[in-house]
Amino acid sequence: MNDAELEARLTDIEGRYAFLDDMVHDLDAVVTAQQRTIDELREQLDQTRAALRTARLGEEGDEPEPPPPHY
Repeated sequence: MNDAELEARLTDIEGRYAFLDDMVHDLDAVVTAQQRTIDELREQLDQTRAALRTARLGEEGDEPEPPPPHY
């Protein structure tokens, strides 16, 4: 290979590397955003579970509701 061919190949490889480096940074941003969303959803799920547990505990001690009046 002569110097011109090596220079062309090196330039091509550098271009591909730059493209892949940008892609990795973009994908990292996507994964980070998805992890934040997952964390928020887990927190909401925990809160919903706690509210459901509280509601169930409150129902156990209560007397049954009387039937609604008929019109």
